[in-house]
Formats: sequence, C-alpha cells, structure tokens
Amino acid sequence: MPPRAGDAADDVGALWDTPVVRVVIADDHRLVLDGIKRALEADGGFEVVGETQSGTQVLPIVGKTNPDLVLLDVRMPHMDGLACLDQIRSRHPRVKVVMLSASSNPELVEAALRRGASAYVIKTVNPDDLPATLRQALEGNVHTAVGGEETERASAKALGLTERELTILDALARGLSNDEIAKEFWVAPQTVKFHLTNIYRKLGVKNRTEATRIAYQHGLVESPIYADE
Repeated sequence: MPPRAGDAADDVGALWDTPVVRVVIADDHRLVLDGIKRALEADGGFEVVGETQSGTQVLPIVGKTNPDLVLLDVRMPHMDGLACLDQIRSRHPRVKVVMLSASSNPELVEAALRRGASAYVIKTVNPDDLPATLRQALEGNVHTAVGGEETERASAKALGLTERELTILDALARGLSNDEIAKEFWVAPQTVKFHLTNIYRKLGVKNRTEATRIAYQHGLVESPIYADE
C-alpha cells in the first residue's frame, strides 16, 4: 500500500509526542557530573532537573523535582549511594534509580540490583551509550553496562594525563610516598613532585587523597587505599 500523504507528518508528530525523561544526577565529582549532564542533554530525550554532589541532598531534590529517574553515584560524602537508593525506593517507589560506579565488583553490583536499582553503570562506559542504557532501565530491563578495554586510556586522555602521570597516579593510589615512588621509577624526588603538581592541576585537586579518589572514580586505579571508607 502506498504511503498516505499525511504519514510523514504523523511520524514527526510522534517524535514530538515522545516524553522527555526528567533526570536527577548525584555524583560527588564535578567533572563526572558535568560530563553526564552534557551527554544526556546532547541526546535531546532527557532533561536534567536536579543535580548534587552530596548524598544528603539527593532525597530533598527528588521530592522537589519529581524526576523519572535518578543517576546515583555509589560513593558520595555524608551518605553513600546505596543508602540513598534505599530511601528513594522507600519514599518514591515510582522513580527509577541507576547506580554509577567505578567498581565492577560483583558483590556491589548484586547488592545494588537486589536493593532495587534498575541498572548498574560503570563510569568508564562510553558516554554515547548512556542514553540507551537509561532508556532500557526505564523499560524495566535490569542490567549492567561496563566500559570496554580501552576505557582506562580514554579516561586518562580525557583528563589530560600523560602515561608517566598515570603510572605515578597508580603508585600514589597504592599508598607510596614521594621517596618510594622516586625509587620505584628511578627518578629524583623533585621529579616526582613535579609530576604530582601537574596531576593535581589537571584533576583540579589539592592533595594525594583527592587525586586518588578522582582516579578511582574514573577507573584509573583498581583499589584505592580508602575504598572501604
């Protein structure tokens, strides 16, 4: 059957009728939060109605904005993501929650999904894949989304880190002192200080604890010294 003259117009109308998904983003690192926000806004099918870097602010924002979906970092100050998840599921059962984490630990993934998360997304996943992942979560398809083999290098590149800075950052995350790092890489302590200054500047942090935290969030290190805090 040949298409009717109004078919094209109907298709366009259908696109305009597609509801925009209202999203709240909670992540304690500004770079990550802004990156997620850009990816969702570029897609056109999402509206970021609230954002926060503190776990204690998640529930008030959800109550105020009435979102369809909350993107929730697992590790946040004051209240972690799993505790936030419990409160959202208890007080706002209609709202879908997708967990964000740098860790692919099976026990953590299982705990999040068991407590009601609609999906568990590794932060190193390609940002272009995030909108599709969130749509699947809204449709009730519970799953995890994990980044590919080159995600560590891609994250380092996005942050502006060199290969040498990445190796020193890894040593930092292992708890090594400046002198120990210098001995491991056969360089002078002053050289280590030089690299650390550049690392702090690129990550927007002031000390090694903050640098390690950011590295963990971006999947650049596997097990930071504070991971169980």
